[in-house]
Amino acid sequence: MNLPESFMIRMKQTLGTEFDAFLKSYEMSRYQGLRVNELKISREKFCRLADALPKEQNFHLDPVPWCKDGFYYDEKARPGRHVWHEAGLYYIQEPSAMSAAELLGALPGERVLDLCAAPGGKSSQLASAMKGEGLLVVNEIHPARAKILSQNMERMGVRNVLVCNETPARLADRFEGFFDRILCDAPCSGEGMFRKDENAVSEWSPEHVQMCADRQFSILLEAERMLKPGGRLVYSTCTFAEEENEGVIERFQEVCPWMEADLSADCSHFTPGKLPGTWHLWPHRLKGEGHGVAVLKKAGQRTDSREEDAKGLLKKEKTIHWDDSKKLKEFKLWEKETLTAPLQGEYIFFGTRLYRVPEFCPPLKGLKVVRPGLQIGEQKGKIFKPDHALAMALVPGEVKQVIDCDQEQIYHYLQGETLNCGNEKGWVLVCTDGVSSGWGKASSQIVKNHYPKGLRVNWQL
Repeated sequence: MNLPESFMIRMKQTLGTEFDAFLKSYEMSRYQGLRVNELKISREKFCRLADALPKEQNFHLDPVPWCKDGFYYDEKARPGRHVWHEAGLYYIQEPSAMSAAELLGALPGERVLDLCAAPGGKSSQLASAMKGEGLLVVNEIHPARAKILSQNMERMGVRNVLVCNETPARLADRFEGFFDRILCDAPCSGEGMFRKDENAVSEWSPEHVQMCADRQFSILLEAERMLKPGGRLVYSTCTFAEEENEGVIERFQEVCPWMEADLSADCSHFTPGKLPGTWHLWPHRLKGEGHGVAVLKKAGQRTDSREEDAKGLLKKEKTIHWDDSKKLKEFKLWEKETLTAPLQGEYIFFGTRLYRVPEFCPPLKGLKVVRPGLQIGEQKGKIFKPDHALAMALVPGEVKQVIDCDQEQIYHYLQGETLNCGNEKGWVLVCTDGVSSGWGKASSQIVKNHYPKGLRVNWQL
């Protein structure tokens, strides 16, 4: 690989005697990783299923030390072309990229923001940690990437997410002092991805590094506005450049001295940076690509979100409660026929589409919203049709009729084919290995396929 000369000179000055080992890492194959989605399956069950795969399909999983749900897989494996991938059992993610969301430490019931979120690997990691409780806001400024982000939230079965397509400044105007935790995985020069992406090499220049650093600094200022006192902010990049790591944090702390290093996070697998609370992931020191990360805490005492909610301190979207509107009549009838218990909660219509809004959901008027919560279905006249997103978020115990398919059957289902069934009638949840994959509608011992046409697979088993 032909690396830029000025990059090589700088890295030699930075690494000294380690430079040769660093350079040698570019001759090695990059590490492949996946992260189990505990919204759909437990880590333990997934490992049992993976161990039982035939030898030719086995992923040969090995744990990633800094991520409890992360695994390396054999470079010959193809988990992206497996029915489990389409069911959202895991997210294929570079191992070093798993570090930032893990360090954020999101908890159920909190209000969490992923500010620069596409394509959604870190967002889905945060969602898994939150276990469907609280509010997860994920944002992407580029519309096409925001759509991909939304699709990945759907595939991973996330119930409590608000997907936005906004600038950091416009979000900050709406969410000032709102979030318990914020992840800022800022756009960067991509030096840590040189081994993975040759385009990053051709696009690199010292001027590009400085442009990225200035942009990162401005994004951090908006992130700080949205963080509660006592809240945690994790800033991450996939670059080695000090200008984009310690340099940005130093500038940020000069302007916002109340943003202090948070040394309570477990960074034992990483190399300390030049500032307290900053860390590097070097590809010659660990099994992963190059990253930088900083863990900061805003001075002050954090308030409890649910106490604020109970006191009426949070502004809310105008919603329809499950118990109090005739607008939900058709949905309630479908729900009674199909589900084992009501979903309840609060709902909102976007046109003919019905969504269940997450806890703590703010007013959405004026925001560019891609997905305002869990998409439940579409209401046309007196006909309610459930959405694929709802199927992906449900577990078998929540649906009265379930068909659990083997891998060959589910493969044909993912291609759009019908399934055979017994005496079931009406909507059924189609699953594989006890995990939801989509809807079908049964009659006359046949299940009509309702897997979305745009998602149907074209690869071979």
